Formats: sequence, C-alpha cells, structure tokens
Amino acid sequence: MKIFVDADACPVTEIIIDEARRFLIDVVLVKSYSHFSLQDTPKHVTVKYVDDGADAVDYRIVQMVQRNDLVITQDYGLAALCLEKGCYCLHHVGFTYSKDKINQMLQERHVNAKARKAGIRTKGPKKFTDEQKNSFRMKLRKLLELH
Repeated sequence: MKIFVDADACPVTEIIIDEARRFLIDVVLVKSYSHFSLQDTPKHVTVKYVDDGADAVDYRIVQMVQRNDLVITQDYGLAALCLEKGCYCLHHVGFTYSKDKINQMLQERHVNAKARKAGIRTKGPKKFTDEQKNSFRMKLRKLLELH
C-alpha cells in the first residue's frame, strides 16, 4: 500500500506524513507546479508535480494508483475513479468514500454546480476544526492498522 495525496489544498498533510511514518508506508504528494516548494520531505515522502491545468493532479493520481492504495482527497470525482481501481479513499474531514454512496455524492455536486451557474448561492465548506483533524487522524490510523 502507498498513500497518494491530492495535496494542493490538503489541510492534513502533516498528519498523513506522521501516521505513514509510524506504519512504514510511502506517501506520494501530488501537487500542481503553482504549489512548488523547496521544503525538504522525509525519506518516505515523494512529491510529484504536474501542470496547473484543471484536474491535472487528479489525472496523475489515477495514473499512478494501484489496487489497495489509499487516496486522500476532497474531490468526489477523483474518489469515484480511484474506488473503481480498487483503492481506499478518505476525505480530510475523516469520512471514507464508498462505492455505495459515491454516486449520490456526485449527483449532489452536480446539482450544486448547476445552481451556482444559475446564480444561486450555495453554502461553502465550514471552517476546518481541530475535532475534524483528530477524527481524520483516528480514521487514517484505523485504516492503516487494518492493512
């Protein structure tokens, strides 16, 4: 198992790196060049950069993942593609994506996008809390313990 992170706007990257170190699992952070950094990373972490184009990070992750890898993303579309490849997918607020619910999630995303195009205001994400960070850490740890 490897952990792939949709890392452009991931608020739990440090948690992922820390937990992966505990379990001796490699982490691949996939970022667009607009998020380039010279920051050193631990030996078990690789950073892959891709063009800034729409969904370029998602497409690269889908190319690299293999069955039983773990993908951390807030993008429902990426999660759907990775689930089809036999991956585990986890959202940074601490819930696990499942094949049973992904179609409903994609439908809700589509309805909200149509509403925004029509000029209707939709709710944005709530502020990310320490409780959500802790929930994510516990879900990630449980998932890694099982594998």
